[in-house]
Order: sequence, then structure tokens, then C-alpha cells
Amino acid sequence: MASNQGRPPYPPFTAETAQIKVKAAQDAWNTKDPEKIKLAYTPNSIWRNRSTFVQGRDEIVTFLTGKWQREQGYRLRKELFAFSDDKIAVQFWYEWHDADGQWWRTYGLEDWTFAANGLMRKRQMSGNDVKIEDAERWFKEGVNVNEVEISERHW
Repeated sequence: MASNQGRPPYPPFTAETAQIKVKAAQDAWNTKDPEKIKLAYTPNSIWRNRSTFVQGRDEIVTFLTGKWQREQGYRLRKELFAFSDDKIAVQFWYEWHDADGQWWRTYGLEDWTFAANGLMRKRQMSGNDVKIEDAERWFKEGVNVNEVEISERHW
């Protein structure tokens, strides 16, 4: 795919096309391949990830590379929270461990805005990290993240 091509589905979104976008993003991020992931964003995409501000694909690659050096064993699930014509809101959970082997679950929300060609032009993320024990993990290797039952307590 050329770097400036679009990516369906395109706005305006329906419940079905917003869900497709969410699961495509989930699957891409679970590859942990920044070079692949950056292609879902406009060349000048603007991000706020917690307290870090990023702009453009090169900065996205740098950010994600550092993220997955710190967040080892990363496994993610995203669910559609809300949508409008060119915006999607997502609730997510991901698990990872640090260099000392401590497991964490990150809970958060993302706010996405799309260009007409279906590439994300803005991404804002807020998240909280919760220390967990190995026995508390949902997304162990080999588990389909989409099939894990997540109770209302965690939504």
C-alpha cells in the first residue's frame, strides 16, 4: 500500500463499519509492528498518548518502538464505545510486563478522528496501569482476546 493511500472503511461510519475499524486497529497493534501500524495514520497524524505528544509517521514509529521495548508480552483488546460521522471512541484493555517481570493491565479510552480517505488523522489516549499477578491475566499467550469475558466491573 502506498503511504498516502486510503484505508477502508471510510467515513461516515455506521455501527458496522466503526466496529470493523476498531478490530482492524486491535489486530494491527497486536502485531507490534510499528512500520505496518503507521500506515493506518495520515502522514501528519497527531497523537496524545497519556502525557506524550507525537506528530507524523516517523514519530509514531519511534514512539511505538519504545513502547514495546518497555511493555513486553503486550496483548490488546479494543471495543467500540461510540462513533459519529468521522469519529470513533474506543475502550481498551491491554496486558504487559515490565523488565522485572511484573504484569500490568492498562485500562483506557481512545478518541479517534479520521480523514475522508479512512486514515486516522488524530488519536488521543488516556489510560491507567493496574498491577496484576500472573494468575489474574486475561490475555495469556494462545488466548483469543476477543473471546475473553470482561465483566461490567472492568468496563
